[in-house]
Amino acid sequence: MTRWAGRGALLVSLALLAGCASSGDMRERHPDDPWEGFNRKVFAFNDVVDRYALKPVARGYRFITPDPVETGVGNFFSNLGEIRTTLNSLLQGKGTNAGVATGRFLINTTVGIGGLFDVATRMDITGREEDFGQTLGAWGWEESRYLVLPLLGPSTLRDTAGLPADAYTYPLTYVEDDTVRYGLRALQIIDTRAGLLDQEALISGDRYSFIRDAYLQQRRFEVNDGQLEEDPFASDEFDFDGADFDDAFAE
Repeated sequence: MTRWAGRGALLVSLALLAGCASSGDMRERHPDDPWEGFNRKVFAFNDVVDRYALKPVARGYRFITPDPVETGVGNFFSNLGEIRTTLNSLLQGKGTNAGVATGRFLINTTVGIGGLFDVATRMDITGREEDFGQTLGAWGWEESRYLVLPLLGPSTLRDTAGLPADAYTYPLTYVEDDTVRYGLRALQIIDTRAGLLDQEALISGDRYSFIRDAYLQQRRFEVNDGQLEEDPFASDEFDFDGADFDDAFAE
């Protein structure tokens, strides 16, 4: 599974856990989406492109590609992303995760035959993926306005600002042969889209609101390294004064 396919699964899972609250009132103003009118138009454009071009190709790719080959393709592109994870982990002061990402890249590139086999995961060597958008979040830009990009889909101002750095830290950028580079990029996009075919069946209600809310939750989850906000009522240290209850009943 590629990096974005994994994100897609997490995205849908988080949205389902949230109860899809936005589907009840699709036009309720979202505090992180002040440009909803513009975003919906771009979303509609992307949806048309996906419905009539990308999705049919992804279905064809899945139909003709044996599962082991599809898995190997996803592993190959995911392995290239370990370099980005290493650099961003260092920028965030996460030395352990940087070491894990470096180890994964070396093992999968050598023993895993160029990354086609995810040997590192089988050896229980796993870490967290990091990108420059997460780095900006770790540096203090925690909340950002939602933005839908043409063809690229859900993003935020913060994550969009991190795209150039992400591109320059991804090895495919440095493939000199244009035909090879564009061919690999196209394969990566198609493979990623194929990996999302199953997850999209779980989307319900207003597609725009569902995907927006899920994306924003996912990014908060990643920036916080999977740590959810503390619930004081779930803490053993939550303290209250019994006299407060006595006063309430006395009234």
